[in-house]
Amino acid sequence: MTGNNTLLEKLEGLVSRFEEVSTLITDPSVISDQKRYVKLTKEYKDLNDIMKARKEYVQCLNGLEEAKAMMNESDPEMKEMAREEAARCEARLPELEEEIKLLLIPADPQDDRNAILEIRGGTGGDEAAIFAGDLFRMYSKYCESKGWKLEVSSASEGASGGFKEIICSVTGEKVYGTLKYESGVHRVQRVPATETQGRVHTSAASVAVLPEAEPFDVEINEGEIKWDTFRSSGAGGQNVNKVESGVRLRYNWKNPNTGATEEILIECTETRDQPKNKERALARLRTFIYDKEHQKYIDDIASKRKTMVSTGDRSAKIRTYNYPQGRITDHRINYTIYNLAAFMDGDIQDCIDHLIVAENAERLKESEL
Repeated sequence: MTGNNTLLEKLEGLVSRFEEVSTLITDPSVISDQKRYVKLTKEYKDLNDIMKARKEYVQCLNGLEEAKAMMNESDPEMKEMAREEAARCEARLPELEEEIKLLLIPADPQDDRNAILEIRGGTGGDEAAIFAGDLFRMYSKYCESKGWKLEVSSASEGASGGFKEIICSVTGEKVYGTLKYESGVHRVQRVPATETQGRVHTSAASVAVLPEAEPFDVEINEGEIKWDTFRSSGAGGQNVNKVESGVRLRYNWKNPNTGATEEILIECTETRDQPKNKERALARLRTFIYDKEHQKYIDDIASKRKTMVSTGDRSAKIRTYNYPQGRITDHRINYTIYNLAAFMDGDIQDCIDHLIVAENAERLKESEL
């Protein structure tokens, strides 16, 4: 029982914290401090899950002891019942221990954030842009299935379709924690639509998933932003060239890690509504600075723990999409499936689940619970 006891000790230590947090989130002074309240309700939810698991774990341990004691009864029916109960508890205990260990691993605080998804056609010219378009469609369908909202904030189209680059924001529950495994180089092997000889080509597109910055994370002096407006050029429509709806923002940002100042330039032309474009440009400025300032934080983490799943290295080849064989291979976990059509239709959850399991297994090894 020694192994169980150390786990129980760890759980006992959290009971008083759970009670403390339960009281705090009903305190008016805490409720009025939005930032603190959000943090504590999140902690309450996580601890509540652990408490539920702890309750079942204790019941299971006690049930096993009672069943073992009942096995000495003379009544054969009672004995049989006790044996069944003991077998049930013995099967459930190791499952519960695994569940609890995973619950005890501290989650990445970024996981609950919304995300910025950037897809760029890489090597392979027109075909790479077409593939970037296919990936965009795949993620759009996936987000739809999750009930997430995906909004395109900028896109430049490829000559033969698809996108040279497309940037979108995704909002919903635990978006970054789910999509972060998609960062890296995606490679496609197929006969391009642009190829006349029927030869299989290899092209690539890169995907970057960044946690979206919250307004209070990044200090921006809005008075120092220089704004310009210009006419959006675009296809058709009476309105396009007459109204200055495009916005351009310039901001001198001092990098806190190096002390150097650099000018950031962001343009936004998606909507015909200037205030909306301004809002989007500001959101992108925040995320850009957040990403830069947190790159150091990410590098620190990456140097400490390079798990095979999220290395933080955006140049790593992570997945191959082989059309002639209808095969998808994720190189980080040697995961191969042959349902390419469904996968490209957004059915990617199974692959993400496998990545999460692999990541958790590595994190468990590290935390040595």
